[in-house]
Amino acid sequence: MMHRERFLAAVHGQPVDRAPVFPLLMFFAASRAGLSYREFAEDGSALAQAQLALQAQYGLDAITACSDAFRLSAELGGEMGFPEDKPPYLRQPLVTVPSDVDALGHPDPTAGRMGDRVRAVAEMAKASAGRFAVLGWVEMPFAEACNLCGVSDFMMLTMDDPDTAHRLLARLAAMEIDFAKAQIAAGADMIGAGDAAASLVSPEMYAEFALPYEQRVCEAIHAANSLVKLHVCGDTRALLPQMATCGADLFNVDHLVPLAQAKAVYGAAGKCFKGNLDPVAQMMQATPDECAAHALRCLAEAGSAPYMLSPGCEVPADTTDEVFRRFCDAPQVYAGR
Repeated sequence: MMHRERFLAAVHGQPVDRAPVFPLLMFFAASRAGLSYREFAEDGSALAQAQLALQAQYGLDAITACSDAFRLSAELGGEMGFPEDKPPYLRQPLVTVPSDVDALGHPDPTAGRMGDRVRAVAEMAKASAGRFAVLGWVEMPFAEACNLCGVSDFMMLTMDDPDTAHRLLARLAAMEIDFAKAQIAAGADMIGAGDAAASLVSPEMYAEFALPYEQRVCEAIHAANSLVKLHVCGDTRALLPQMATCGADLFNVDHLVPLAQAKAVYGAAGKCFKGNLDPVAQMMQATPDECAAHALRCLAEAGSAPYMLSPGCEVPADTTDEVFRRFCDAPQVYAGR
């Protein structure tokens, strides 16, 4: 099977010759391309070429145009910081009082830092020519609200002024949808959607402030004839049943969540999932044999369920090439047993 064919078959629960290999590569990609992280995050073409080089070298089934969570906030007028060897960040919150919500505006997703990601998607999609899958990236509204307000301040807002919190989330959902559509038009096969901050809340809070807006974004992406990957780092064991209803087509599983538990929930919902190697202990700090054993364990636990091999989050830059090679080769080894 071709890489993209294998990827899409797994997403749709169809037979595959082996599990797709789909790690999230950011610092690892920048490092192997000889880029500072600032160069990787500021230049969509450099990001695209770094991703394409790793796809060619390791036979990855999918690559992602992801570098940081602050594309939208930059275009909303946020004051950004760009360290040389760390992800960009928002220096000051953009939303501190209710009137700030109405003053946000609605940025053009093809301009500035948002447009830079769109161009990265276009460059990767052109190079792929349908051979492997290309993902764009957006933040889900809850995570984006935490970006704009600060995590603790937005959490307080949901309790002190839930109406304003919902107004902000609704506005952000519309912006994220437009951002996703621009990347779909550029050739993205799927949109990765990050909602890491949602892992910090209770099931009740998730149900009110995160899930409805995840569903809104997923519905819009499906209406645009594309697919969604939900990426929520952290311990989401209590949230899994709700997450499975958000409408995403692929779910990332952090190493803090037992793979068997994720399989039970997502498998029952007919959803594809990926994970859950610990990217530090089982990749960066592991020997090649140890990493291969962890990868084979994940493949065995997933069994016949729709599954892709991946760590629970991004691959650290200090992971050795030999370890990463053994990780990428594991599905072929497992299929040959």
